[in-house]
Amino acid sequence: MSVPEVLAGIRAAEQAAGRPPGRVGLVAVTKGHSAEQIQQFILSHGVFPLAENRGQELRDKVPLLPGAQWHFIGAFQRNKVKYLRDVTLIHSLEERWQAEALAEAALKWGRAPEVLLQVHNGEAQKHGVSPGDLPQMLKDVRATGLTVRGLMVMAPHDQPEAATRVFQDTARRAHDLGLGELSMGMSDDYPQAIAAGATLVRVGTKLFTPATETT
Repeated sequence: MSVPEVLAGIRAAEQAAGRPPGRVGLVAVTKGHSAEQIQQFILSHGVFPLAENRGQELRDKVPLLPGAQWHFIGAFQRNKVKYLRDVTLIHSLEERWQAEALAEAALKWGRAPEVLLQVHNGEAQKHGVSPGDLPQMLKDVRATGLTVRGLMVMAPHDQPEAATRVFQDTARRAHDLGLGELSMGMSDDYPQAIAAGATLVRVGTKLFTPATETT
């Protein structure tokens, strides 16, 4: 599935949900793909945020793609903060210490990435802030000086009804907190996420498949 096909799917989902066109942005997940592949399959179609989930891979790609906008979507580790200097948005903040470490690093960098709070989706072994703890977490992160733009959630895999519920609940919580950005939905469930109010969808491997190979 190519970038144009995914964009068409996003616009169709917006229309089906009765949302104005262009409200939902594509975040291209580029983990495991070379700079050459990213240029060929993603950036040749326009400017899109590129997202990595491993600090070292991000570090290695940044100088190879000058001018690209980078997001970070992976598990946040203290020893990987140094690799996040060029990131504009972190989707996966879930602990106060992460905000404190990031704010401390930002003083050295002269700039700070904006952040999304990752919401726990109820599954065991998943990352995220428990929904009931979101108001306090928002206060704690803002106290470090970081800007919280919104929420991110990962829906249960291959469970459409549960995914819809998670997306709707997260959108409601973002509204209640006065947060406008919602990073929800991936390759298989982004139409559901858009129907619930997603403003960013994260799509990866499918973007690197030529349109002629799509079934």
